[in-house]
Amino acid sequence: IMLHSTLALSLLLIAVTSNLAMAIKKEKRVPQTLSRGWGDEITWVQTYEEGLYQAKKSNKPLMVIHHLEDCQYCQALKKAFAENEEIQEMAQNNFIMLNLMHETTDKNLSPDGQYVPRIMFVDPSLTVRADITGRYSNRLYTYEPQDMMFLIENMKKALRLIQTEL
Repeated sequence: IMLHSTLALSLLLIAVTSNLAMAIKKEKRVPQTLSRGWGDEITWVQTYEEGLYQAKKSNKPLMVIHHLEDCQYCQALKKAFAENEEIQEMAQNNFIMLNLMHETTDKNLSPDGQYVPRIMFVDPSLTVRADITGRYSNRLYTYEPQDMMFLIENMKKALRLIQTEL
């Protein structure tokens, strides 16, 4: 009988600790609300103004992603963006990151219209880089899931321009 209760107690202990371990693991992985699915490891700023301030302060370019929750193109782009390791790594280390589901008052962020998704870069001197465009002439700042290599090149271009111009 002693052996039986020890075994039962051990099993109970194992069950409790594995549940606890799972709870701790979940706790550690707090879903970051500001990421909205674009990359939970990335530190996101909350507002455009905060983004400009951080860009100037850190001498990193600001990357602004305009998107909407119910836009299928945005969802597809978000998935490709979040799954691309190189983009995620650059976004974490080299950029101030902002994703917005509403328009800013800065008209420079919509040089060719207020469509979504669109991704624009602002350099640390607070200049909106209208010269860093995607592949589509009708929507200069849009990217599609298959354009991730193109976006990576544009991210590198945004970084290069800081070095050469400031």
